[in-house]
Amino acid sequence: MVRPTITKSAEERAAATLTDAVRRAFTWDKAREMLDGLPGGGLNIAHEAVDRHVAAGHGAQEAIRWFGKDGSRRSLTYADLAERTARFASLITDRGLRPGDRLFAISDRVPELYTAALGTLKAGLVFSPLFSAFGPDPIRMRMEIGEATALVTDAGTYRRKIAAWRDQIPSLRLVLIIGDDAPEGCVALAPAMAAASARFEVAQTRPEDPALIHFTSGTTGRPKGAVHVHAAVVMHAETGRYALEMRPGTRYWCTADPGWVTGTSYGIIAPLVNRVTMIVDEADFDLGRWYSMLERERIAVWYTAPTAIRMMMRAGKDAAAAHDFSALRFLASVGEPLNPEAVVWGNEVFGRPFHDNWWQTETGGIMIANTRAMDIRPGSMGKPLPGVEAGIVRREGDAVTDCATGEIGELALRPGWPSMMRAYLNEEARYRKCFAGGWYLTGDLAMRDGDGYFWFVGRADDLIKSSGHLTGPFEVESALLEHPAVAEAAAIGLPDETAGEVVKAYVALKPGFVPSEALEREIRGLARRKLGPAVAPREVAFRKTLPKTRSGKIMRRLLKARELGLPEGDISTLESDET
Repeated sequence: MVRPTITKSAEERAAATLTDAVRRAFTWDKAREMLDGLPGGGLNIAHEAVDRHVAAGHGAQEAIRWFGKDGSRRSLTYADLAERTARFASLITDRGLRPGDRLFAISDRVPELYTAALGTLKAGLVFSPLFSAFGPDPIRMRMEIGEATALVTDAGTYRRKIAAWRDQIPSLRLVLIIGDDAPEGCVALAPAMAAASARFEVAQTRPEDPALIHFTSGTTGRPKGAVHVHAAVVMHAETGRYALEMRPGTRYWCTADPGWVTGTSYGIIAPLVNRVTMIVDEADFDLGRWYSMLERERIAVWYTAPTAIRMMMRAGKDAAAAHDFSALRFLASVGEPLNPEAVVWGNEVFGRPFHDNWWQTETGGIMIANTRAMDIRPGSMGKPLPGVEAGIVRREGDAVTDCATGEIGELALRPGWPSMMRAYLNEEARYRKCFAGGWYLTGDLAMRDGDGYFWFVGRADDLIKSSGHLTGPFEVESALLEHPAVAEAAAIGLPDETAGEVVKAYVALKPGFVPSEALEREIRGLARRKLGPAVAPREVAFRKTLPKTRSGKIMRRLLKARELGLPEGDISTLESDET
């Protein structure tokens, strides 16, 4: 069912940051000029996010208002952040870390995580956040690929997920434990910070120096480490301003975990560069807590995930009726396609529609968005932002042809925006494969209507998007194959009303093993321990054999088509199929 367009009022359009005049005048050079930069043409994300505001006399403004799971709260001004990030930068450089080294972080949303991220960048090191719900295997694999030099985490995570294999990563020289105490061989962060110097000169990083590594899954092989540079801050600043309506002093809440690219780009960098006051909640989703937070903290701009919105929808409108949301002026969503019903529901409950937008780990920033000045077509991703050229194409080898209006093809982007990934870590051939015919090919299928709105259709590969987290089937299958009973494994994503997709796995057993409920629970339990609940399959189904091509490749698409009752398509390469 196509939902009617939500038409914006003249007042709403006039209040928007991104007007038609701004679009016409926009250039990336002008965007760069809105930042301070470093002497001699340098650029550093932490300087733009923190230090320049203090130098301009805004040090007393609140930067982060943090709420703990236990009901505690802390407030950090921009001056506080400048001092703490300087101490962190002093600490890691005093212990021998140097520009270009890689610091990984695995933590809940606590103030120390934000200090570590910005302090790492201030010192000229590369920051790589990991999702705290990952199990030991995903953490280890990413730290091995990234050749981690240092790690910031908490004592519980270290003992449960890292201690057993820490010594097997030869590059790892320093482990900082949040708090006053640390396990043997680690350094307690609180006393080390207290002893570190509060004076630190920002590293003279250049725009093209690496700053961030964000990991994203692939359908085959290991996770990919997308490398982003300090120049990405230009994109973060502009998209924060134009796609998310950030202004100095705005009360802003991004619910994403910094372990995901959204939680770093729009949960740390973009809001601080635009001098907002960030709301940070350590706790996971809780309906009453979230509604109270929006009301009590008078949040103006709210950036959240479709999974959370659908959970609110399931609770019904009555749950929201007792709250005052009048401070909200802009709502946005990211992580997976936002169903049209959720856009309309937001308009009815909050008095504002949710504005969907589209981007990827590889793009580093928002590329296509429904902005405040635009009429909203529920279900659409919106239109490209200033400085972004997008198209719908068909790729045949190295040749690329344009698709007609309304035709489904691969979403493509012209390279050149500041936050575009510069590499896949140590995988040059894999990186080059993303480009053809002068386009970056996203791997997402989409279409464009006659008015220039883009519409997401699906992935062109087998990646699974569950609660905004992109999961590669290979990673799931590799964990399942470690069970002594499993001979073959396949993982697919199935539609889920709340999470968007959930992982389902299929396994063929080795001789001597018989399917049973107990064995299914055992296999799922192994996957949860190794991968964490965010990645592990919700269900494991037993099959005598899995459908494979003559070359031995498991046909995941065939498994998915049968689950959903869809046409099986071309099965001419099918070798065997006993289910």
